[in-house]
Amino acid sequence: MTELGKKVDRRVLRSKEALKQSLLHLMEQKDYDAISITEIVEQANYNRGTFYTHYENKEALLGDLMEDLIQDLLKSFRAPYEHQDIFRIDELTANSVQIFEHIYANAAVYTILLKSKVILSLKERMFQAIKQISMEELVYENTDNDINPELSAVYAIHALLGLIFHWIEGGFKYPPTYMQEQLILIINWRPREARTNRKRQ
Repeated sequence: MTELGKKVDRRVLRSKEALKQSLLHLMEQKDYDAISITEIVEQANYNRGTFYTHYENKEALLGDLMEDLIQDLLKSFRAPYEHQDIFRIDELTANSVQIFEHIYANAAVYTILLKSKVILSLKERMFQAIKQISMEELVYENTDNDINPELSAVYAIHALLGLIFHWIEGGFKYPPTYMQEQLILIINWRPREARTNRKRQ
């Protein structure tokens, strides 16, 4: 790529990032549905022409913002097995789990999105993205039972995302390292029975 091409690319990245940050700033103050493109470009100190050079509408801008998050999320999800032929789940260590580090590094963004109506769309996109790579990249040895692989993946992903969003909703009460350690403990926990506290008649 020529120097001119690099400069153009950097300029595009800069303007896109400014528009995303502008949208997030406005979403801290008002509902996403109430935000106009005029407000976005004014906050970013650009004009409408610049906006439409990159995005068809504000939904496309939001989608690009979410896609950035999801790609980074997937990178952190892959981290424990990315360079392994065999992924031994029972040998998974807390240090190798990076997904909570990703969430914490983007805490401000997730917190803003959590408080808006767009959170349902983000959760669904996160679920579908993780499900896709889980089904495509992880093949579990299923020799001792008849568990449906897709249902197993759905169960595990919902559990993971439930834990993540509980953490976000709680204002990041625990540090990422604690969440990593707890996830490993939960994965390896195999209870056989539980005492009930139900009062009997």
